Amino acid sequence: MPVAYPTFRAALDAGDLSRVLQLAKSMPSVTLRDALQVVLLMRTGPEAQYDRACVRWLGRFALEVRGVTLEELQSAAGALDTLPDQPELAMSQLQKMCIQRGVG
Repeated sequence: MPVAYPTFRAALDAGDLSRVLQLAKSMPSVTLRDALQVVLLMRTGPEAQYDRACVRWLGRFALEVRGVTLEELQSAAGALDTLPDQPELAMSQLQKMCIQRGVG
């Protein structure tokens, strides 16, 4: 049975990573914006899982955002690299980039 988006969103807003990951498996898709919030939640978990989530998000950003540049990808990768230590600064950079590119 498909999960209703509000249930997924509530778990995401609550910061319940295990529930978010469980619910995401039964959803047809997760938006790039929501995926970035999942990455934010994963920053305090195992480094290997966080790295995979970052690479996956970067890949989606590269494929889904029309005309994305190498410079933007490098900037996003740098922000993701600093996310565990400076979450406010990194998320501000990533959110600004997403807004500029119409990621919603």
